Amino acid sequence: MTSKNFRLDDFIAGWIGGASSVVVGHPLDTVKTRLQAGKGYQSPLHCILTIYRKETVAGFFKGMSFPLASITVYNSVVFGFFSNTQRLISKYRYGDGRHPSSMLDLTVASMLTGLMSVGLGAPVDLVKIRLQMQTHLVLAENLQLAGNVSNGTNIPLRSVNIPNQQLYRGPIHCISTILQTEGIQGLYRGAGAMILRDVPGYALYFIPYAIFCNLLTPSTSSSPHPCSIWLAGGLAGSISWVTATPADVVKSRMQADAQLHRKYKGVLHCIVQSYRTEGAEVFFRGASVNAIRGFPMSSTMFLMYELSLQFFRGH
Repeated sequence: MTSKNFRLDDFIAGWIGGASSVVVGHPLDTVKTRLQAGKGYQSPLHCILTIYRKETVAGFFKGMSFPLASITVYNSVVFGFFSNTQRLISKYRYGDGRHPSSMLDLTVASMLTGLMSVGLGAPVDLVKIRLQMQTHLVLAENLQLAGNVSNGTNIPLRSVNIPNQQLYRGPIHCISTILQTEGIQGLYRGAGAMILRDVPGYALYFIPYAIFCNLLTPSTSSSPHPCSIWLAGGLAGSISWVTATPADVVKSRMQADAQLHRKYKGVLHCIVQSYRTEGAEVFFRGASVNAIRGFPMSSTMFLMYELSLQFFRGH
């Protein structure tokens, strides 16, 4: 599982941590997506109550099967890539892959990880968001259709409830539909906004984690206590997600924007249109949910990752 600088166990530990974090964080991720890309929600609490009333508890776990299968792989690649890149940088700069990383080393490794992650993460996020945005009603806000009655009077579809209509039957059908209607580039819609989110976002994820771990670890101890890992991971997750919220809003809107009636021509157009119609506060929509959701997801991710590594390496 190891070579001198490359270690496979980082990828396996990342997979275990990723699976744990998805189960913990998906309900609030659904709320976050609805707040950012949906309409008609007055607050996070109103969104939660609306989902529960209309879709029951199952509504919070809508679209989770795909993230559970894919985000586990995504986190495996992210954590494996980051850790091995760290060692590669240390080997190049200091001649020893085990040499402690400087702040510059951490910054370079985390930003490269963010850039790499978009290639795998953009399609995963897009499918997850398309599935999360489905409700039991076909919304005219997204479809921009109108119905006609026999006397010729036009009635906007937003005034007509059509129960149990869903565009996608599941993750595989969603991917197939996107490929048929939008092509391979359709799976990477919003990738530009994702780069703006993840390149600085991962720097503000791994660096605070390292700082908090050092602060919370006594000088007499060689490794942090599990409680320190849990707290450091949670704080790092909240910091990263809150600061990434503006780019995350743009990404969510771009990815929820289906082919049937496309609102946004690109990232810049999405930013300008969102600002013109809803003001600057729109870019911080879901920030409180991100902060709350980021803590348990990231604390679980880092804790399970570190504990798995300790198990594999016999520490």
